[in-house]
This record gives sequence, C-alpha cells and structure tokens, in this order.
Amino acid sequence: MPGRTLPTFTRSEVESHNTEKSCYVTIKTKVFDVTDFLNDHPGGGDLIMDYAGKDIEEILQDGDSHSHSEAAYEILDDSLVGYVLPEKAVSASTQKESLQNGTVEGATETSTFVHPRTGMSREEDLSKDTDASSDYKKHKFLDLERPLLLQLWNGGFSKEFYLDQVHRPRHYKGGKSAPLFGNFLEPLSLTPWWVVPSIWVPAVIYVTSIASQGLGPLATAGYWVFGVCFWTLIEYAMHRFLFHIDGYLPDNRVGITLHFLLHGIHHYLPMDKYRLVMPPTLFVALAAPFWKFAQSVIFWNWYGATAAYAGGVFGYVLYDMTHYFLHHENLPLWYKQLKKYHLQHHFLDYELGFGVTSKFWDDIFGTTLRPVVKTN
Repeated sequence: MPGRTLPTFTRSEVESHNTEKSCYVTIKTKVFDVTDFLNDHPGGGDLIMDYAGKDIEEILQDGDSHSHSEAAYEILDDSLVGYVLPEKAVSASTQKESLQNGTVEGATETSTFVHPRTGMSREEDLSKDTDASSDYKKHKFLDLERPLLLQLWNGGFSKEFYLDQVHRPRHYKGGKSAPLFGNFLEPLSLTPWWVVPSIWVPAVIYVTSIASQGLGPLATAGYWVFGVCFWTLIEYAMHRFLFHIDGYLPDNRVGITLHFLLHGIHHYLPMDKYRLVMPPTLFVALAAPFWKFAQSVIFWNWYGATAAYAGGVFGYVLYDMTHYFLHHENLPLWYKQLKKYHLQHHFLDYELGFGVTSKFWDDIFGTTLRPVVKTN
C-alpha cells in the first residue's frame, strides 16, 4: 500500500506530546498519535501514559509484560501521523549498498540522516542514477524507459500514491531527459535555459520603453523596481499554492496529469536541465492574468502599471535563471547557501522552502526549511 505524505518531527517535539490531551509514541522513525486510544486500551490508559512521548517498540515485543495482537498494530497504523528525524542515520557505506532513489529500505542508524519520505540524505543523492527496472518493479509507478505521460494517464493511480511517488526524486541516465511523449512532440517538452532570457529580456526592454513614454526616468524606475519586488511574492505564492496544490488536487487522472506537467515532473526528475525552466507558452498562460492585475492595482496610471508589469516579468527571468543555476551550476558563497536551501526542498521536505530567489517570504509566512541537526 502506498505511503502517505506526512510531516516530520524532531525527537524533542515527539517527547513534548506526553499528556492525556496529546499523546504520541514512536516505533523507530514512525510517530503515532494514540490520544484517542487511551481510554480504549485494555490495560488502561495509564500503561500508555508511562510511554508517552517515547519509543514503544521494545515494550510491544515484551511478552512477559503484555502480549499484543495484530489488531494492536493495525490500530497503530491508523494512528500514524508522521516520522521522527533520528539523531543518527544511515552511514555512507550502508547507503551505497541499500539506497536507491525513491527508497530508504535497508538503512541503519549511524551517521547521515536519510529522509523517510524521499529516501535521500543530501543534495548529491539527487544526481545518483536510478535503476529504472528495479525502481519500477519496486514502486509500480512509472518506468523511466517508456514515455511517462501515457503511463501516468493510464496508470489508475490514486492521488495519495501519486503524490508519494512523484516527490521521491529519480535521476535518468546521467541527467538526460526521460521520454515524456515518446514521439514527434518530445522536443516541445524540452526548454534550454537560454530560451528564457532570449525571449523575455527583449520583451521587458520593449514594454519598459512604452511605459517610459508617459513617465519620467525616476517614476519609471520606481514602478519597475516595485514590479521586480512584487514578483518575489508572486513567485512564493505560485510555488506554494499552485505548483504545490497537492492537498486540493482532484483525485483523478486529469488533475494528476496536469499537476505532473506543471510541476510534478520537476520533483520527479529534479536534475533534468531541459525540464526545469518554464516553457514560453506556459509562462504566457500564467502571466496573462497579471496584466489585468497590474492595471487594477495601479489603476491611476496606465504607464506606471505597464512599468511595474515589465519589472515583474524581469523578476520572473531572474527567478528562472536563479532556479536553473541553483540546480546545475557551481555558485559564489551566498548562492551556495541558497542552492543548499533550495535543493533541500527537493530531497528533504517539499512542503517547506517555497522561496527560490530568497528565503524572505518563507521567513514571513513560517515555511522556512529547518536544517537537520546531526549529533554523534
């Protein structure tokens, strides 16, 4: 049965749930909320409260203390609420033997944390080739050797299973693009990074020149810079509420396929350099409504709204270029930190870290990725 998409907890967070109002227990890295079961436990709730916030694997297996039936484990499965981040995790040697993209089975606790939802511990794992045959046999999702789109359309996958699998990154043949259509349409699914500035920088210059015909240089610059800054909020909102619409995604193949084409394929194959920047046709479709939006917000001055819109489009160009270089280029020190932060969004927790060009709006809205703290 496919795993659910669930949050992670630190050990101290689990230990804080040690009251009758909120009682968590763990078995290895799994976290269970057994609050509602306290009054129904055959031995009384006090027995559970003795282990509130603690690991219960040992006591469950202790036949001298109290034997537990299969039903007890089924109740626990229904109470699964997340995973605990272990203080120690998988050693490099064990990873080499047991870790393939999309799985953490075979892991043992020693030195490097492996995330239970993605099967990865560091950004380098994003570039490890996936064995397409064994991955397909194990997960029964998509065969990387065959056109992905028809597999997804005809796969009959539930939303829950799809979201679990699409956020387990794979890597195809050293960074090549896995087949999407498998026919003459294939080139249309590939967008080199240089297409973005080649098309949109001249467009920004042209629109800015039109805006400047009705504004002075300082006013043009002011509206234009406002547009660049406002783009950063749009970037955050689109990434969080459109690209990661996961919870509100329709549970049917139309919704799943659209999600995959819009952003899911980037999480599935995050190091595919030709499916990273936005195709021009998609950007036109997403950007068109913002023309009316700009005119509505800056309703008092058409030229000012036009300058702001041009600035916003330039902000998008910076975003897509930044996004590409974070994935594929060696960067200066400040950008290295941003690169590390963004790639953690892929291999650590895709439900946090929505800012790409900066962490500013993540900090404002409380979606900042927390670093994994390792202790020996």
